[in-house]
Amino acid sequence: MVVFEKPKSLTDAELHYCPGCTHGIIHRLVAQAIDDLGIEGKTVGVAPVGCAVMAYNYFACDMVEAAHGRAPAVATGLKRAMPENVIFTYQGDGDLASIGMAETVHAATRNENITVIFVNNAIYGMTGGQMAPTSLPGQVTQTSPYGRDVATQGYPVKVSEMLATLDGPEFIARVAVNNVKNVKEAQKAIKKAFENQINNKGFSLIEVVSSCPTNWGMTPVDALKWVEEKMIPYYPLGVYKDRSAKEAE
Repeated sequence: MVVFEKPKSLTDAELHYCPGCTHGIIHRLVAQAIDDLGIEGKTVGVAPVGCAVMAYNYFACDMVEAAHGRAPAVATGLKRAMPENVIFTYQGDGDLASIGMAETVHAATRNENITVIFVNNAIYGMTGGQMAPTSLPGQVTQTSPYGRDVATQGYPVKVSEMLATLDGPEFIARVAVNNVKNVKEAQKAIKKAFENQINNKGFSLIEVVSSCPTNWGMTPVDALKWVEEKMIPYYPLGVYKDRSAKEAE
């Protein structure tokens, strides 16, 4: 009896991510949702600029590479041109919440019928560990060596809370992949985000609180503890907007 196997929507390519990085887990959850819904043949993913820039090597569906931050705009064009296809973006916090913030907000407020997977590891990973829009107050990074000072560098952007204030989006949720329980909840949320698109409900964004052991300067185990003790208290998990559920009340 097969207890566990690699999702068919993942290729056999060896992942390039650092040891302990949780991008691999998130890739699996996205691919598992695609498998469960039987939509690989009509799914198109949009890869970002960032650690997941080579996501096109890992997902077995068609993929498009977007310019830095422009994945929601590219996804909008794909969906409008091919409304029968399922379109998702896979983006990090630097890509989505910094250079791509305008594209994210406007796609959400238009309620574009796309699915956005947003990986929040509180740092710029690919480019060497600079402070990101999501870096925590006091967090030490390459560009905040004394810790993020909110007096001069501002507060972190809480993307899920911000987007939930808009009238447009269908579904906004924040999950994490630091333990088995949270991984299971993340799987449910990601699958629901794809189901919403299939059912023409509109824009869904799943924020995944993740770890970056290399740029945090931690072991993989300690990085998961930091997610639990530091990140999740600042970025509480849960559903921030579910319009269909609210309308059904």
